[in-house]
Amino acid sequence: MTTSEELKQLVKEKYAEIATQSKQQNETSCCGSGCGCATIDEALMAEDYSMLAGYNTDADLGLGCGLPTEFANIKAGDLVIDLGSGAGNDAFVARSVTGATGKVIGVDFTEKMIEKARINAEKLGFHNVEFRYGDIEKLPVSNSVADVVVSNCVMNLVPDKRTAFNETFRVLKPGGHFSISDIVLVGELPDGLRKNAEMYAGCISGAIQKNEYLQIVKEAGFVNITIQKEKKINLPDEILSAYLNEVEMTQVKQGDLGIFSITVYAEKSVETTESKKAAKAACCGEGSDCC
Repeated sequence: MTTSEELKQLVKEKYAEIATQSKQQNETSCCGSGCGCATIDEALMAEDYSMLAGYNTDADLGLGCGLPTEFANIKAGDLVIDLGSGAGNDAFVARSVTGATGKVIGVDFTEKMIEKARINAEKLGFHNVEFRYGDIEKLPVSNSVADVVVSNCVMNLVPDKRTAFNETFRVLKPGGHFSISDIVLVGELPDGLRKNAEMYAGCISGAIQKNEYLQIVKEAGFVNITIQKEKKINLPDEILSAYLNEVEMTQVKQGDLGIFSITVYAEKSVETTESKKAAKAACCGEGSDCC
């Protein structure tokens, strides 16, 4: 059985290779997996960033599955954290909204991605966009500092999603929020498709059921959980027909069953457990039950 650390190493090696490839190479190799699958006319999941302010072609490796920054309600002066920042695409889009008075921190655990992102930031002359090497399960960020957290097709690759969302909760300020695009499953996929999906796109292999994903977000302490956008990922017929019978193909293509890209929004309540404890201690003294 593959351990969490082994899975992380596989992801790290894969994305180190992707960092040296172009966007076109990554898109035609199925979410950058380099899996040697059938070539398709369009990227399987990637969204078009080119119309967004702050877009930079050198930072776009075509690895996303949504546009979280478009839905993130970022404001001028905000501190934004981008989880799994890659070459800096979402970070630079976020920076176009925060402006010079804000700050964007990108976190990634692939050294080559951090190196590429830093070079891109230097070329753009951005002094308030910082890229830190670190694990999403143990973010190199202090408590309660971020106004907004964004992430694009990364959480599904994290073995311990509960810890990752707990960390997201920790670094957000009370009243802060996140907008995260990710891949989830709906219904039990036919065995052939499930196995092939793992080969076909590495970014699908860590996906979990949509309901389970949203429950993990809720259990981390988030409120006002909303799906901002949802899109079914349609695998090409040549892939489906190779692994499914006609009945299964119909179920996957026409029903709700399948692989979906979702963008999820959630907030950290202003009144967190920590803030309530602090208010109580200030009012009555530590350990008192008077208020």
